[in-house]
Formats: sequence, structure tokens, C-alpha cells
Amino acid sequence: MKIYTRTGDAGETALFGGGRVGKDHLRVAAYGTVDELNASIGWAATQSVDPDVQARLGLLQHDLFTLGSDLATPPAHDGRTRPNVPSLPIQRIGEMETWMDMADAELSELRAFVLPGGCPGAAALHVARTVCRRAERIVVQLAATEEVSTDILMYLNRLSDLLFTLARLENHRHGKGDVEWEKNLKP
Repeated sequence: MKIYTRTGDAGETALFGGGRVGKDHLRVAAYGTVDELNASIGWAATQSVDPDVQARLGLLQHDLFTLGSDLATPPAHDGRTRPNVPSLPIQRIGEMETWMDMADAELSELRAFVLPGGCPGAAALHVARTVCRRAERIVVQLAATEEVSTDILMYLNRLSDLLFTLARLENHRHGKGDVEWEKNLKP
């Protein structure tokens, strides 16, 4: 199978289950941004030296493929049935909360806004967090006009919190404290 199909040369793409839409369609923007998030998390995993963080990021990458396949599959309409896609492991939301609680037990109390950065793993996790927030905003836009599982919205919201927490943990485990925003910093 060749990687190129030439079917998108006119600016359209096929959705899973049938139908074609413009590549600027909100559904395409949603699953495309989730794909970008997945790539960001993959990059963050290469920057982290913490095996626990790497393992968790690997699980999340598999989840994001599942989430993206759901977003790439429009609801059934016009006589078409919606193909079965893998189910998002909803229990992962609770697992992410547990992971955050475990990290928070190791971290100092958060008392101010934290600047993104620090060690390479933390900086990469902050980039992934911002991509996650963008994906969440686009999925919220899509959900305003088309059917989107509320599980997807919950998952992305929790994931961005987790990525922030993991960035703090990565810095902490590398002996770097949070760099807090100094709102009255003078030049």
C-alpha cells in the first residue's frame, strides 16, 4: 500500500465510515490536533528520563489514537451506519487523577502560576499541555454543532491537568523547582 493516495489533492479528506469533507472542516481540525497532541506526547517521552513518566505517556498515546478514531468517525446519518471504533478507556480518567494525586504528594504546594520550562522533559510536557488545551477547545467547538462523546471532553480536560502535573514532577525529580510567575517583575 502506498502512503500517497492523491485523493486529498483537491483539499478534501475521507472520514471513517464514509463521506468526504474539506480539510478545514472542524472535525478534521479536532482529530488532527489530537494527532499533533499525540506527537507532542511522543516527543515529551523522549525528553523524559523518568521511566514512570515514559510508561504513562505511552499508555496515553494509545488512548489518543482511540480518541482520534472516534473523532474521525461522524455520527450515522443519510442512511449510513457508524462503524464500530475502539472504545476510549474511560477508566483512564480515574487513573490520571490517581497519578496526579501521587505526584502532588511528592510536590510542593502550588501557590502561584508556573512558567513553562525547566528541564527538557518538563519543557516538552508543557508544550504537550498547551497542544492538549488547543485540542480541547477545538473539540468543544465541534461538540457545539455535532455529536461528540462527553468522555472525550472529560479525557482531554484531565489529560491537560496531568501533563501540567507531570511537568512539575519532572522538574522536581531533576532538582529544579517551579519557576513562578512574578507579576510585578521590573525590567
